[in-house]
Amino acid sequence: MDTVLRSRSSSVTIGADQPFCVIGERINPTGRKVFAEELRNGDLSTVTLDALAQAAAGADMLDVNAGIPLVDEPELLKSMLRTVQEAVDLPICIDSSVIEALEAGLSVYEGRALVNSVTAEDERLEEILPLVAKYGAAVIGLANDETGIPETPEKRLECARKIISVANDHGIATEDVIIDPLAMTVGAATDAVTTTLATISLIRDELGVNMCLGASNVSFGLPQRHVLNAAFLPMAAAAGLTSAIMSTAEVCVQSVRATDMLLGHDPWGASWIAAHRARQAVEKEAATA
Repeated sequence: MDTVLRSRSSSVTIGADQPFCVIGERINPTGRKVFAEELRNGDLSTVTLDALAQAAAGADMLDVNAGIPLVDEPELLKSMLRTVQEAVDLPICIDSSVIEALEAGLSVYEGRALVNSVTAEDERLEEILPLVAKYGAAVIGLANDETGIPETPEKRLECARKIISVANDHGIATEDVIIDPLAMTVGAATDAVTTTLATISLIRDELGVNMCLGASNVSFGLPQRHVLNAAFLPMAAAAGLTSAIMSTAEVCVQSVRATDMLLGHDPWGASWIAAHRARQAVEKEAATA
């Protein structure tokens, strides 16, 4: 089943037979002190630069998060979304845990957004899903509930099933619920990634829905994070992951695009070869400049 997201004039289709959807993670002030201070002061120049850089690096969508303390998050998120939409024509994942900010963001978004996110907690489901339905958006459902992050794939599947069921009750189609099977850092638990991979396979086999996760979580606190992320993504895609909020570092994007070709999601390697030729052209032009 396919999930279709739209910007002003372009669309992205996420699906098991589609190329992997790269959602650029960069427009997020978490852990970025200078960027957070810029946003507090109303300086959105880095938002524009990050949007352009991620689009140039091969992002299919962009995640936008305005979550910093002591700001009017609804107003800041609206400003950031307008800025991104002026800079690039890519669908956007609106990322906030604040209900008012989500509604503010959805109210100014031109297209069909992806809302990040809702959990299987009853209160969150009843707060967020009506908003998703009102604006005709799609939503990421995190496979955790009031008890926290489940340790087993089976419990995460149970949470996913609940989210889909309640979303359906609100008039949201199953294909518009993208499940997050939860990626945790392998630096804190050696079985974290294998549990995530088992969860992805289980959700694919039992529910057949699209999935998305924060790919960079797996390498948190470890050296050479991009290398670890680039190794994780092909394993996750082979297990059934169809999108990720991730770094657009070259090694990560190249890893995903190579996986598309090897899994048959890039017929005859057309996109892989076209990208190679484009790089050759750029290198040739630089060499003769």
